[in-house]
Amino acid sequence: MFLNRFKNKLPTAEEALPGRDRPQFPLSERHTVLGNPLAGPYPEGLEVADFGLGCFWGAERRFWKQPGVWTTLVGYQGGHTPNPSYEEVCGGQTGHTEAVRVVFDPSVVSYEQLLKVFWESHDPTQGFRQGNDIGTQYRSAIYTHSPAQQSAATASRDAYQSTLTSAGYGPITTEILPATPFYPAEPYHQQYLDKNPAGYCGIGGTGVSCPVGVAKADG
Repeated sequence: MFLNRFKNKLPTAEEALPGRDRPQFPLSERHTVLGNPLAGPYPEGLEVADFGLGCFWGAERRFWKQPGVWTTLVGYQGGHTPNPSYEEVCGGQTGHTEAVRVVFDPSVVSYEQLLKVFWESHDPTQGFRQGNDIGTQYRSAIYTHSPAQQSAATASRDAYQSTLTSAGYGPITTEILPATPFYPAEPYHQQYLDKNPAGYCGIGGTGVSCPVGVAKADG
């Protein structure tokens, strides 16, 4: 019962698990599909985007398939507990959501185009759930790394809200915040659906097209 109370309620900093001062496991060295390192520092000219859109197994696959994406990794973000485990995050007492870190070349794919993938790959109106996956760790989130990203994310939310409202959907519940610490998930979660092609994928969109990120930037 104690754990269940956090399935639909984010813990305060005082309620959250204390965590630990270092990772519990090593990060895999390279991306199993793209072949590039998972950990930074990343090559000059690349940018980082962080998204939460439900179970991170299927979410990561959506992004590694995009041209211009250099590497992806999954982890835990938006909570209080340092260096949490998967079991702790799923228990709801860390405050994190399952997140995907996308490292991309902005000369090939724009941040706005990645936002379009984000919005169209899940239902951002569901609060602390995504389909049959229920809990605070499945909430929709965008964690931004610059004022430009913050502005683009907010504008895209407003544009998509208008389209979703016309299609009969309710208010978007996506949190849009400056990036908080990103804690990489256990090695078996990284590129999970490449290692397990028939594995579970709970990602599914609304079928409503997002009217952002469709124009290629000049240059």
